[in-house]
Amino acid sequence: MSDEMTYKPWPGRTFFLAFSALLALASIIAVMTAGLNFGVDFTGGSLLERRFERPVTVSEVRAALETDALADLQLASPVVQALDAPGDILIRVPVMEAEHIDRIDAVLTEAIGPAEVLRTELIGPVIGQELVRNAIWALIVASVGMLIYLSFRFEFIYAAVAVIAIVLDALVVLGLVAVLQMELNTPFIAAILTVVGYGINDTIVIFDRIRENMRLRKRESVAAIVGASVRQSLTRSISTSVTTLFTVLAILFFGGASIRDFALVLAVGIVVGTYTSIFFASHVFTVWKERSEAGRGGRGGVRLAAKEA
Repeated sequence: MSDEMTYKPWPGRTFFLAFSALLALASIIAVMTAGLNFGVDFTGGSLLERRFERPVTVSEVRAALETDALADLQLASPVVQALDAPGDILIRVPVMEAEHIDRIDAVLTEAIGPAEVLRTELIGPVIGQELVRNAIWALIVASVGMLIYLSFRFEFIYAAVAVIAIVLDALVVLGLVAVLQMELNTPFIAAILTVVGYGINDTIVIFDRIRENMRLRKRESVAAIVGASVRQSLTRSISTSVTTLFTVLAILFFGGASIRDFALVLAVGIVVGTYTSIFFASHVFTVWKERSEAGRGGRGGVRLAAKEA
């Protein structure tokens, strides 16, 4: 009796597919309207890290940079970020000559006080464009590699659905980044790739159970087998996600400003990846598999229609 109850379709197919489509659409709209805040890693520019002798605020530093003394440099609303120590400030401005950077330091010293030069990095536009290309290629290679491996390890349908799920993960994270205007830099690409890897791992655990149950329960419908497989994997998926999320949240709240954005992307990616694995990928797989087997008259077709009737 309990075994029969276990093999029931995973509920909420229409709702979760529609909700996932709305998430994707909202993310696309957010990226198109708000735009992405590309950091100096991608656009090129100068990165100045300074340590003042006294605590300073972001608004205080920005006010000093926007004075008439630096008007000819056209700093274009410099990005100023407070670091862990009260006197540590990170400034991102367009590409500057060494003499212009010296002028910026002189103005900051006059307006705020002496500052120690911790770091000065110059990234030209060519290097920034190369980083953009490398980031895009990294995402493409990761997706294609997973598609090939999963097609070989499982079937193409498993691989295709898993890649669709991780694309949704990345899209939702991008939408959040656009809304919050978080800076896109190389650590962000590392975070996205981590999210992709985590999401695919969670999805494959469920898919592996689906494949096993498909072999053992050949008379059951696709929807019933997928529902049973998700239920059997649910505790493991939730437990793994929650414990990992606790670690990432600790980094987010206590790790300092320099890795806060990275940790936030990971936290959101874990939540979204868990959702897509359990509630999105499973339903997409069910629909695809049912239609595929319906065309061959398998369990997704005649037998499924008979069971539902």
